[in-house]
Amino acid sequence: MTTSLFPLTEAYLVASGDMRLAANQQCWPAQAQMEAQLTRALSALGVQVTRAHGLDPREQHGFISSQRMGMDVFRRIPKDAPVIVAEAVWQYSHHVLAGLRAHRGPVLTVANWSGQWPGLVGLLNLNGSLTKMNAEYSTLWSEDFQDEFFVTRLTEWVQTGRVTHDRSHVRSFDAQRVPDAQRALGTRLAADLRERQAILGIFDEGCMGMYNAVIDDELLNPLGLYKERLSQSALYAAMQQVTDEEAQEALDWLLGRGMHFAWGEDPASELTRGQTLDQLRMYVAAVRIAAQFGCDAVGIQYQQGLKDLAPASDLAEGLLNNPERPPVRDPRTGEVLYGGRALPHFNEVDEGAAVDGLLTQEVWTALGLEPSNTLHDLRWGEQHGGQFVWVFMISGAAPASHFAGGYAGASSERQPPMFFAQGGGTLKGESRPGPLVWSRVYVRSGRLHADLGLGEAVALPEAEVQRRWALTTPQWPIMNAVLEGVGRDQMMAQHQANHIQVAYAPSRDAALEALNVKATLFDALGVDVHLCGVPA
Repeated sequence: MTTSLFPLTEAYLVASGDMRLAANQQCWPAQAQMEAQLTRALSALGVQVTRAHGLDPREQHGFISSQRMGMDVFRRIPKDAPVIVAEAVWQYSHHVLAGLRAHRGPVLTVANWSGQWPGLVGLLNLNGSLTKMNAEYSTLWSEDFQDEFFVTRLTEWVQTGRVTHDRSHVRSFDAQRVPDAQRALGTRLAADLRERQAILGIFDEGCMGMYNAVIDDELLNPLGLYKERLSQSALYAAMQQVTDEEAQEALDWLLGRGMHFAWGEDPASELTRGQTLDQLRMYVAAVRIAAQFGCDAVGIQYQQGLKDLAPASDLAEGLLNNPERPPVRDPRTGEVLYGGRALPHFNEVDEGAAVDGLLTQEVWTALGLEPSNTLHDLRWGEQHGGQFVWVFMISGAAPASHFAGGYAGASSERQPPMFFAQGGGTLKGESRPGPLVWSRVYVRSGRLHADLGLGEAVALPEAEVQRRWALTTPQWPIMNAVLEGVGRDQMMAQHQANHIQVAYAPSRDAALEALNVKATLFDALGVDVHLCGVPA
């Protein structure tokens, strides 16, 4: 890159989209609005924006909607030209990764700060994917593309091709600063895992273009973790072997604990009883296959492939993540499988969440804490009551043990048709207030890394909770969370995934103890550990 390139006077804009036509069409107006705001902000700085691909009149949207299309678009962009990837929606990162991997000019990823569609989620997935493949990039976000934070850093990018963010909240973990008993427990758990070894059941890899969610065996195996590569077609076949009586028994168990199902009659737009029963067949089948292969955790891709055959996997995922759940029996022996414990499920086959969820369960169990944990999307957030409160939200995989009221505080509502044509319900609830540990495992420079921090799920007024649900996806479970010592923009700058792992503790002191043991466990396994916002 030559110094004469700066200040930038032109840039090419691309928009990675979904693979599902209905999603691209419905989300396109928000993307078009965001691009107009961004283009005006760049124009004010003297930068002319050229959109590298047009609006498709037949498909009625302007997104890159396949990997092949992305390759073709980037072939027309000069290799040294500045490129902006603008995202107001969930996007499949692999649509643009080939072009970005080969690109030599400065790259900026940008999202609108909105909960309407998962644009921030898509941005973080793309950022984590670029980090994994060692590509240089800068990143920004804004509500209206006129605020001082955004304009100052956009100006920096125009002048230098880079954006500087505050990461002063991050420090390297030092096991020698951990109390002796906690360090000894984390070290012992690491040795036990390597000796015992564990299996991650992978029901098809690479969900929704999430390159950052695939961790090579060479990085996993030294931890004592191995993949069992399973097929969603086998899962679907096993669903057909689950009897009507078995599915109904699981449903009766949930109804008996007060769970509500928002059933209707129209399968195209409403959740039906039949869809729920099929989801419970998936739950039973997943447990049986996991037991057959000796899996310690499982992940169902669902998107793509299974979405065309069966209702959503989310109800099954939430049940798997809860120690208390409908019993599943071996069809030959009658033995209850994984009785009294969760079978951790990593939503969307996110292998970073797989490592995190399984090790979290090990630590929390060793400490005598309730071990159920889950990932969420880092969806969005706003100020409330003088502090920034995040909306963590996932499409149903949160366990009922995280909700106020447990199963009695949970409901199942139909997934949005634009994403889930075959229907199926979520496991929805509002996460109860309480201290928590958050974390993320990711790949950088060919090594495994883990970020860990403390936080708290908070109780907001009912009207505010409903407002936040309405501004995001009201069918999905929600956690309103405050992260200790980490600002909004610091979190966005550092976080290397669309997902964040959370687990409760009974007090802040217990959360800090669990964090110390978990950090020591990761460190002893050779993972590079970073504490975020945790006081020294």
